[in-house]
Amino acid sequence: MSTKEAILEKIRQMPDDVTTDDVMEVLFVRRKIETAIEELDNGGGISHEESKRRMAKWLS
Repeated sequence: MSTKEAILEKIRQMPDDVTTDDVMEVLFVRRKIETAIEELDNGGGISHEESKRRMAKWLS
C-alpha cells in the first residue's frame, strides 16, 4: 500500500465530523512512528537496559 493510500484509508476511518487538527495529529503520529521504526531498522536507538539506567532518576 502506498503512503497516499494509507493516508486516505486513515482519513476514511475517521468520523464525519473530524477536524483538520485531528487529521494532522494522526498524520504526525504516523510519521513519528515510521521515523522511529526506520531508525531502529538502521541500528539506532538504545537498549532496554540503557533506557532503565537513564530513567532511574525519574523512577526513584
